[in-house]
Amino acid sequence: MTYLNLMNAVLRRLREEEVTAVTNTTYAKMVGDFINDAKTLVSQATDWSALRETITVTTAASDNTYSLTNSGDNVKVMSVLNDTQNCFMEYQTKDWFNDALYIANAVEGAPKYFTYNGLDSNGDTQLLIGPTPDGVYSLRFDVVKRQGDLTANADKLLIPSAPVIHLAVALLARERGETGGTSTAEYFTIANQYLSDAVAIDAAKHPEEMVFRAV
Repeated sequence: MTYLNLMNAVLRRLREEEVTAVTNTTYAKMVGDFINDAKTLVSQATDWSALRETITVTTAASDNTYSLTNSGDNVKVMSVLNDTQNCFMEYQTKDWFNDALYIANAVEGAPKYFTYNGLDSNGDTQLLIGPTPDGVYSLRFDVVKRQGDLTANADKLLIPSAPVIHLAVALLARERGETGGTSTAEYFTIANQYLSDAVAIDAAKHPEEMVFRAV
């Protein structure tokens, strides 16, 4: 569903006139802000299938710092594969890396571990790889990358639309103070039901993630 479609779906539920562009009126712009607020809340509710993708990083010899390009700072790494060595990489703490790099002076080799290392100059998530690569390796990062704000008419929402629409309506109803029939509390209850159902449907696509396994 596009941003414009979302906005008109919200406006109709608030008994407002539809618009032909998301910036047509001052009220439409405010509605857009609440739609993006709702989108952010829904995005954080679970690791949506639609937000999952693979980012490939190619290493260079003697360089242990890499960025997940276009990931921003709101990204979750699900798993990491050293595709060249055909093995999974494991997370380690920053202290582990400090010990390996500055105390143990570990030798370069095939990457086996990773940790987070802040953001780069573009605001993308940055990682440390260990051991420091001794050559070219292809690393595959399976991530959940949250969608940025919708801004243009044709911007498409990646996550389920119903929870976003109804949560936006609830937020706007609370801001307005009256809705002409349905209470704000009821709107939030409806929105939560849509979200709960959407999460359950999406979770069924990854049943292995719902099973606890003792280590």
